[in-house]
Amino acid sequence: MWKKLVLLLALVIGGLYFVPPVNYISEHAYYRDKAKIDVIAHRAGHGLKPDNTADAAALSHKLGALIEMDIHSSKDGHLIVRHDDTVNATTNGYGPVKEKTLEELKALDAGYMFDPNKDQSYPYREVGITIPTFQEIVDVTPGARYVIEIKQERPSIARKLCKSLKDNNIDQKAIIGSFKHEALEEFRAICPQVATSMSPEEVKLFVGLQKVGLSHLLPVTAQALQVPLVHSDLEIVTPSFIEDAQSRGLKVEVWTINETSEMVSLIDDGVDGIITDYPDRLNKLL
Repeated sequence: MWKKLVLLLALVIGGLYFVPPVNYISEHAYYRDKAKIDVIAHRAGHGLKPDNTADAAALSHKLGALIEMDIHSSKDGHLIVRHDDTVNATTNGYGPVKEKTLEELKALDAGYMFDPNKDQSYPYREVGITIPTFQEIVDVTPGARYVIEIKQERPSIARKLCKSLKDNNIDQKAIIGSFKHEALEEFRAICPQVATSMSPEEVKLFVGLQKVGLSHLLPVTAQALQVPLVHSDLEIVTPSFIEDAQSRGLKVEVWTINETSEMVSLIDDGVDGIITDYPDRLNKLL
């Protein structure tokens, strides 16, 4: 009897490989004018200028790159572009972003710790570089496309971000992601017309099923997979991964790639976008 059950189970599992995909993601307006491979400036291009600043964004935009950035809120409710939830790492100040007013944040030197030559020369100190608001980044990058990560979960910034995208007429020019699944789900509910990438929980499910050839069984709602090459010694971005994702209508955008040899390999494999600290390097290859 057990042999028949095992055989039946094997037939059922085998049959799953031939089931059509449960759904397919049609191309979002965000991607209609994309390059063959999008050059995405990580933290607005922080290999070139102090990260997540208007200076970095303006330079990366001039290079033709998409602007990737991270969003928090100030104590008085302004959307703030900042990677960490504190100001400690790159400025001459200390403390959480959400506990400081915009005036307090603007008093800090956002170029204070930037040391591009790794020689402790800190050439961007005291030259007037400040922590920007989201609006400031938009203002210095007219016509750009954006990759935005929601960093702050509470208090929620989803509604305020959605309104800002609409007010600036860039709700079809931005894709939103977050390492916090609940924050991303909240944004999707509030702003369903805006493209989103998969959350880590969604990525894990897709990757796990893809490794056994069953990713077509997973319902997907996002427009993109934004993933590293490797995570916890598991190679994620392989030719079959790219093929399986793209066959569902998903874009594959890989982070954070700074070595030209890795860029060349990903270009050859046909990824849709490369997120890099050095958009100038990727531009030269393309």
